[in-house]
Amino acid sequence: MPYNEVMLIHYDSQYWSLKSVTPRLPKAGETIHGSKFFIGFGGKGANQCIQAARLGARTAMVCKVGEDSFGNNYIENFKNNDVCTDFVGQTAEAATGTASIIVNAEGQNAIVIVAGANLLLDSSDLAKASGAIHSARVMVCQLEINPQMSLEALKVAHNSGVKTIFNPAPAIADLEAEFYTHSDIFCCNESEAEILTGIAVTRLTDASKAGRALLDRGCHLVLVTLGGEGCVIVSKDDPTPKHVATNKVTAVDTTGAGDSFIGALAFYLAHYPHLSIEEMVKRSNCIASVSVQSAGTQTSFPYRKDLPQDIFS
Repeated sequence: MPYNEVMLIHYDSQYWSLKSVTPRLPKAGETIHGSKFFIGFGGKGANQCIQAARLGARTAMVCKVGEDSFGNNYIENFKNNDVCTDFVGQTAEAATGTASIIVNAEGQNAIVIVAGANLLLDSSDLAKASGAIHSARVMVCQLEINPQMSLEALKVAHNSGVKTIFNPAPAIADLEAEFYTHSDIFCCNESEAEILTGIAVTRLTDASKAGRALLDRGCHLVLVTLGGEGCVIVSKDDPTPKHVATNKVTAVDTTGAGDSFIGALAFYLAHYPHLSIEEMVKRSNCIASVSVQSAGTQTSFPYRKDLPQDIFS
């Protein structure tokens, strides 16, 4: 890939997704019967990267997989989705990461991840990708790898003038202060906002309060996503909270909806930087709302050709 054309870099994780569909989520110690079982591709970084690619962004993934059939298949999956794999490493020291997912009849989910090879991503991997990162328009990071590696990547991108999106998931309460200051867009959901700020987010006013608390820690712009209720935006330039609603749809499976949203947001930040953040969020909400109407994670992510074309004007 000619790196001066790279539009968007994702520095994070990929996982094999093992999904069971059940009438309800089991209680602790309980065994219940499920109705369906799927094996697919997942991981926050990979999901976000592939959604952006399906919208038309040139993307690259910086991650590590095991020297196993899962790892080989995941590399092939990236290639099939037009994602650059120049910085996807393989290791014999750990297995490819996995995510076990249970989805109930209402489309709600519970997820357990085993990071595996993802945790072996290190500074040497970042160094190999530094040229591409410097040339990118947008860099997206999460917390499914060693947090220090995500922070190091954010610093490289931010200090090079590359727009950064940070998704603090899975959230850690004692997140280092530099994560806030090196993120151009800090995007978290309700539960992540609560873990980070101690503010329970159950309504729009709570999301606004949590967003302002994150601004106080050094963030420039905060998005608190609220599932079917849309998103709340607060920024230092305009501290008045703004609520951007989303289309009301019947959810089949909400797994990966947040990743669809962030992948879409990264695409718009890279390709439509003239749009207001409210408009970017509105369009990203639209894309994520399409994803929840189909089963699966990456299998539910829409392609540009299958979406209303006015959201690309």
